[in-house]
Amino acid sequence: MQKKEISIEGVDPLVFLGADNINWRALKSRFSTLHLVTRGEHVSVSGSIEDVGRFEEVMRMILWHIERFNDLNEDDVHRLFAEDESKLMSQSKKDDTLVYGPGGNRITARTPNQQRLVDSIRSDDMVFAIGPAGTGKTYTAVAMAVAALKDRRVKKIILTRPAVEAGENLGFLPGDLKEKLDPYLQPLYDALTDMLPFDKVADYLEKGVIEIAPLAFMRGRTLDKAFVILDEAQNTTVAQIKMFLTRMGKDAKFVITGDATQIDLPRKQASGLKYAHRFLTGIPGISFIELDGSDVIRHRLVKAVIQAFEKAEPEPSSSVHSANLPSDSSSS
Repeated sequence: MQKKEISIEGVDPLVFLGADNINWRALKSRFSTLHLVTRGEHVSVSGSIEDVGRFEEVMRMILWHIERFNDLNEDDVHRLFAEDESKLMSQSKKDDTLVYGPGGNRITARTPNQQRLVDSIRSDDMVFAIGPAGTGKTYTAVAMAVAALKDRRVKKIILTRPAVEAGENLGFLPGDLKEKLDPYLQPLYDALTDMLPFDKVADYLEKGVIEIAPLAFMRGRTLDKAFVILDEAQNTTVAQIKMFLTRMGKDAKFVITGDATQIDLPRKQASGLKYAHRFLTGIPGISFIELDGSDVIRHRLVKAVIQAFEKAEPEPSSSVHSANLPSDSSSS
């Protein structure tokens, strides 16, 4: 039996414990064999030497997380419990802030694959980020775009996505074209306002420094000195992805994000994202980063859902999307 006290001096108790002590309950559920008590600026732990040692490791990661992000939630506790401390710390750089959001909120890569995405965007001019929902593909790309704009490495940010409905029909909604398309583009607005003050986003949109538009509006343009993000690229056709990629101008950075498991195209229509992955892999200056369930930073149930669907048999439509890719001989 071993007993120790761990200092949490300087840590906001509300952040550490969580609303209604939800973080503390999650921590206690993970260490049910230990006797845990929190009093003031100390946490008291008693139990077997092995379990107390592991608890100290997790606490160091939790305190590091709070210092780094000024935030902690129940899902973070469960995720950090599964982490290896030495591996986590070796992956963390001294200054890995991508951009500071409103109120000084630090935006950083939170997983190894997200860091790989950041590194690829820095080194390559065309980057594909492929992975399931919640893995931070678009969010990380937008953070890199905002950082490039702030550093004057680009003159504008262009965010685009295909206007393909995910099983719903928005065609009869009231309003002008912009109002009809806004539901498709809302996730991009959300990411921007996490990293820039709302009034600044509005000002940039009005002046054209930030442009959010459906993919069809890219046709015929040459995009110079711009950071361009194509979101939901799995819903592009082969013709659309080709049209988009050939818009690249001088000093431009293109990031293409998508989830190959959530294709909303008609059943017999090939996905441009899958086509690009097949035929552009290996070209110097173009990189493909694949994210997976380990990168999910939403609610922990999102990871469980992704894992369950990955184990399930593929739906008939997914095989159709794969089968419609042209053979290698047709690429010439």
